[in-house]
Amino acid sequence: MNSSTLQEKGFGKLVPLKELAFSSLPLNKGSVLILADSTLTGKTDILYIGKSKKPAKRVFGGYLAGYGRKATKKIHNKILNDGYIEKISLSWMISENPKTTQQELLESYKKEHGAYPAWNTQNKATQKAQPTPKISKPHAARKQPKQPPKPAA
Repeated sequence: MNSSTLQEKGFGKLVPLKELAFSSLPLNKGSVLILADSTLTGKTDILYIGKSKKPAKRVFGGYLAGYGRKATKKIHNKILNDGYIEKISLSWMISENPKTTQQELLESYKKEHGAYPAWNTQNKATQKAQPTPKISKPHAARKQPKQPPKPAA
């Protein structure tokens, strides 16, 4: 999967982030977002696969303004501080279940490329390989109650 195959999966054309208009994004429709580096060619130009219930707010309030949680702030810093504002293009598709669609796209990307896109953090659910068995501590032997002192003879 790369930016040239996105339309086959139902995504719109990539729009340079600098040219993106607020009104062009869906306001309150669940969507899957793709951020791609337009200067890269080849297999790995997709930098991020994300989901949002309010894409306009996520892109303009999160990625560009810096509001949000850890992943959104990380993307904001990369776009503005690392000079990606000139390189990034965005594409999206409306989805009834954006979380499932995002997960399917991430797994498809990982299967094809061996890892998630560069800006995606590994899903917490997949980080936990196996639950660690609980090891119980041995209990200390109970202390005997103190005996009253023996009277002196």
